[in-house]
Order: sequence, then C-alpha cells, then structure tokens
Amino acid sequence: MQEALLAHLRSGSTTVCRAWAVRRKDGEVLGFTDHDNDLEFEDIVFVARTGLTARALQQSTGLSVDNSEATGALTDAAVREEDILAGLYDGAEVTAFQVNWENVDERSILFRGTFGEIVRAEGAFRVELRGLTEALNRPIGHVFHAECSAVLGDGRCKVDLKNAAFSVQAELRSERDARILSFDALPGFAAGWFGSGRLLQEINGQWRPCGVIKQDRTVLGARIIELWQPLVTPPPGGSLFTLEAGCDKRSTTCQARFANFLNFRGFPHIPGEDWLRASPSVSVSG
Repeated sequence: MQEALLAHLRSGSTTVCRAWAVRRKDGEVLGFTDHDNDLEFEDIVFVARTGLTARALQQSTGLSVDNSEATGALTDAAVREEDILAGLYDGAEVTAFQVNWENVDERSILFRGTFGEIVRAEGAFRVELRGLTEALNRPIGHVFHAECSAVLGDGRCKVDLKNAAFSVQAELRSERDARILSFDALPGFAAGWFGSGRLLQEINGQWRPCGVIKQDRTVLGARIIELWQPLVTPPPGGSLFTLEAGCDKRSTTCQARFANFLNFRGFPHIPGEDWLRASPSVSVSG
C-alpha cells in the first residue's frame, strides 16, 4: 500500500488527502478526513464535513517526541463537548493517514499516538497529538510528600466509590448558571462530605463524570453543590445525578472518612519545609 502511494506521488498529478482514526478507551472508533467526501477503509468510515483539520506534523529521528495538533468544531455528529468533559477522549489512540482518495488502498501511516491536552472554546476544540515516544518522556518513580499520591477510588487507593457510604444519587431541585445545584437534604452525609468529589450524570445509559465539586454546604435544609466549572447545558429540574465523596489527600481524612489508612500513599511524618530550614540555636547560660 505504501509503495503504491509512493508511485502515485511520483506521478506528478496527485489526489491525496489526510484521514484520522480515533479509538476511544470505551471502544468507540471514529474516523475523520479533510477530503470533501467520506472515505472508507479498515472497516472505518472517515467522515468529511466535520471541520477537523491538523497542523503540520513535527517528526525527528531518534527518541525525540513527535507531536502535532488537531482542531475542529464541536458537533453532535462528530465530537461532542459532553463526551470530552466525560473523559471519553482522554488518552484516545490516534492514527493519521495520507491516502489517495481515488483509491484508498494507496495509503500510508503518517502518525500514530494518543490524544493529549484538549482545549475547548466557543464551540470548537483543539487537541494535542502525542507520539508513541511521549511515554519515554514521563518521569518514573515516587514523589515523597505528606499527601497521598493516589486518586480516590483507583487501584492504589482501593476505596469502592460505589459503596453507599461514599456516593448517593440525588434529584436536582434547581440550578443557577449551570454551576450551583440545589438538592434535597442528604441525611447521613455531613456538609463538605462531597467537596473535591465528582458529580456524575447518566449519558447513553452510563454514569459519566460531568463536573468536579468545589463546595458542598447545607442552606435552609437544602444541599447546595457548587462546581468548579459550569455544566455544558443547564440541567432541567428533576435530573438525576450521582455525588461522589471527595478527598483532600490528608492522612487524617483517609483514616477518619474512609477507614483506608493501610492504603494511604503518602508520607505524613516526612519533615516539612520549616524543619528543613531550621538551624541550631545557640543559648548562653550563666
């Protein structure tokens, strides 16, 4: 296939375009192309009219990191903002092709890697494309500090967030600016219990994270949840959400709230900066 494409490029009159295959971690496969008609190969339909474009690919020999960038419009038919917020594109695998649109068997792979940072603004998105050598650029090892280095509920933490003691489903009473949500009182959960936790919403039959909780308080018998960022669309009253407990990474919280100190991944007794800056004092006695 690559040899056939090379022969086509040498012909002097070319009909080539670019195409991208995106494989999300939930198994969904999406195809995009900058051609004006849809293409199909490798059992993937590469859809045109998505507004997706990509900058020139920077590549070098050796172990230097290859990188590029893709931009596009947020549309219901292609990449949806709620899917980005739900983390469905985090670490998604990306393969970029150069392909002869008159004969898709003539193609070559230009880039293979993963999605990096995604920036959303004014109905569009910009995503960093990281090459396979990016993994070699990551620091490996442990950082020794007082706070826990695990993520609440992950394999190192081992807290089961589905436990009724750490999460609850609640029906929305009202909202303001899609960022401050009001629920009925939640008996059994002290104010602040869900601070730094996650808010989940049911999307396509699955509970997906839709926001990070900034503040959790009780006001006149109602539970007020304030988010760091507003939801994509203001939810109607009666919408059902799941609230997950938050963790401030301190050993006292790990022990008192989650009874999980045996899995605490920090070093609470490590000397702090004040101790490191301390110097011996001299006293004179009579």
